[in-house]
Amino acid sequence: MIKLVILALLATFLMAQNPKVYSALGDVIYNNVDNIEKLKDMPEFSQYEKKIDSYVKEVYKAKDLGYAIEAGDKNIDKKKYLQTIRELSKTNDFFHRTTVNSYKSSLISQDNELFFKTVNSGLMDTSKHKSEILEYYFAHCTDMNATGVIQKYLDEDEMLKEKQDSSKKHGLSIKEIQEAKIKRIREKDKEKQESIQKTLEEELIKKKSEIRKEQVEELAKPN
Repeated sequence: MIKLVILALLATFLMAQNPKVYSALGDVIYNNVDNIEKLKDMPEFSQYEKKIDSYVKEVYKAKDLGYAIEAGDKNIDKKKYLQTIRELSKTNDFFHRTTVNSYKSSLISQDNELFFKTVNSGLMDTSKHKSEILEYYFAHCTDMNATGVIQKYLDEDEMLKEKQDSSKKHGLSIKEIQEAKIKRIREKDKEKQESIQKTLEEELIKKKSEIRKEQVEELAKPN
């Protein structure tokens, strides 16, 4: 009985590992595949559903080849396996870039749901965007939950927790934030129009002055 338990645990452990052949490339692909498959749950990635399904199948096929090579199967071309995971790496990079672009888009459009899903997708290096992520969260925390990556950052820093409580207490709603944004845009447009009007008026005054000067000079000329 004990032997069976040990064998079962050993099999589970082995299945959780990635092939060691070309692991520098393979690990990234194999560790990301579940996260990429979850992208299908996001409406923004619905157009890639077939591509994702096909990619996931190819990744698991490649993983089986990697295990076979590691086990010493001489019938499998090692170079061909390397080429396969190189191609898969390109697709992995595509979904990584697309996720990051969707994250940036969520900041501009203030799409809290898209922001939350991309941040917690597992496909972003959130540490590079930590300040930006927290800044956006504190501006919108009255309308969204702090779970996953954001909660992790809050748990790491007591001061951030205090800021969270303060932001929720005094924070603006999405509608208020959008209204404030529209107001700022209108004010900038007004300032721009006023600046253009002022420039035109100055040019008009200058032109009239030049005309008057020319007329005076013309009248002063002897007949």
